[in-house]
Amino acid sequence: MIIEGAEPFLLPGGSHGVLLLHGFTGMPPELRLMAEALHRAGHTVLCPRLAGHGTSPEDMAHTDAEDWYDSAADGYALLAGAARRISVVGHSMGALLALRLAAQKCVESVVTLAAPIFIDEGRGMKYLPPRSECIGRFHPKLRKSLRDVPEFCNMTYEKMPLVAIHEMVGFIERVKMLLPRVTAPLLLVHSLHDHTAQRSSLKYIYDHAGAVHKEVLWLVRSGHLVMLDAERRTVFRRTAAFLCAHGGV
Repeated sequence: MIIEGAEPFLLPGGSHGVLLLHGFTGMPPELRLMAEALHRAGHTVLCPRLAGHGTSPEDMAHTDAEDWYDSAADGYALLAGAARRISVVGHSMGALLALRLAAQKCVESVVTLAAPIFIDEGRGMKYLPPRSECIGRFHPKLRKSLRDVPEFCNMTYEKMPLVAIHEMVGFIERVKMLLPRVTAPLLLVHSLHDHTAQRSSLKYIYDHAGAVHKEVLWLVRSGHLVMLDAERRTVFRRTAAFLCAHGGV
């Protein structure tokens, strides 16, 4: 059963569609403010719910990275029915999904928000047990609740299945191999104070992506949740301008 408020959403607008993809254990509402800003800029915006998200951590434990990618690909197919051109914006794991979509489908442009090619060891990654020992085990989800955003934006699981972390780590390696095939214009957004995705992640994507046009936005007052934190309006403005320049409205 889907948690109330965690449903996917569509904001109909112009002929340029923007597919918004949320992060690991996240839900569509965390991208609602960004979606509304992009909608005001004239875009049609769709934010799907990834498989195993917005229901329960136990449900997520029975999904894998291919299920998450299938959800993103389904969203792409749905949006293609409402828009002539599609760009993809993803946060964290959603940014990895966006990069894979760009490598395998026709995409006008891509915006990555805090993409985690390298995950901070402070998140306990070096203590992650072998996959065979993770079945049925969960770990508390550490995430601060941002005070100056609507409460519905802070929806997330309070624990995460350890087996799903293994899935994400494996997915990162597959996305790294696909980066040379990402040729659409890129905007890479990252915070210097991100304690989840190491800042070296941005450089890795910049250096290995096949795109000729690459832009970078470094943030200095935000954490991992760049679309909700102190500089979110800067993120919204820069993203909207980039999408208009590389996709149109």
